[in-house]
Amino acid sequence: MRAVSRGNGSRFAARPVASGGTPTETWLGWRREWPELELGACPGLVLVAAHPDDETLGFGATAAMLRARGVDVRVVSVSDGGGGYPDLSPLERTWLGRDRRAELRNATRILGLPEPIHLGLPDGQLDAHEAELATLLTDLLESDPNDPWCAATWSGDGHPDHEAVGRAAVDAAQRAGTVVLEYPVWMWHWAQPDDVDVPWHRMVSVPLERGALARKQRAVNCFVSQLNPYEQGVEPVLPPFVVHRLMAMGEVAFR
Repeated sequence: MRAVSRGNGSRFAARPVASGGTPTETWLGWRREWPELELGACPGLVLVAAHPDDETLGFGATAAMLRARGVDVRVVSVSDGGGGYPDLSPLERTWLGRDRRAELRNATRILGLPEPIHLGLPDGQLDAHEAELATLLTDLLESDPNDPWCAATWSGDGHPDHEAVGRAAVDAAQRAGTVVLEYPVWMWHWAQPDDVDVPWHRMVSVPLERGALARKQRAVNCFVSQLNPYEQGVEPVLPPFVVHRLMAMGEVAFR
């Protein structure tokens, strides 16, 4: 039975995004050679994101390369991301969710992927819907004739929604009897090189083609609501240094 991470929410909470987190240069100076993920063995992929943009930031170039090779890739957006900023009114959350759905459609189009599947579970409350999500993902995996792998945000990523999605994906993949990959997004922010809270022994990397990386960068640029302040005086969810760090570290997953 696959062990699920105990979670790193306290680590993430202790390092606000505005603090900058672990610098890109620190990671690049330490970076290790992890085993390569053999994409040729992938029969299909269900790519699960807690919020619109996670799939692109964490595994977008890999998804683009698989699709270019004729592999079926489906993106599942668990929430619409309407809770991306605190203190929004219900109407403003609806507007933000609408905008993020549109951004995701544009991003997946650039990556060469089909229209995403939107589950519409509540942003910021995914842990309360974990069992429901596991069942939904199991149904998706078992109904797909390609016997696809499942890739989802890491169950130890620090963000509560990311971790809930990771746990649900591990559960679903075990039920369906398929490979599960957990890709980190916020880990690079709060963790340190050789961090004991990161299962480095399970990490695999994906050699990325230049064209796929270029597509990924263009797709990331679609998420205007996250890259720019939602209103005057509010910091963006994804400051430039966060995107730079993710692009510099490439794409990895825990297997």
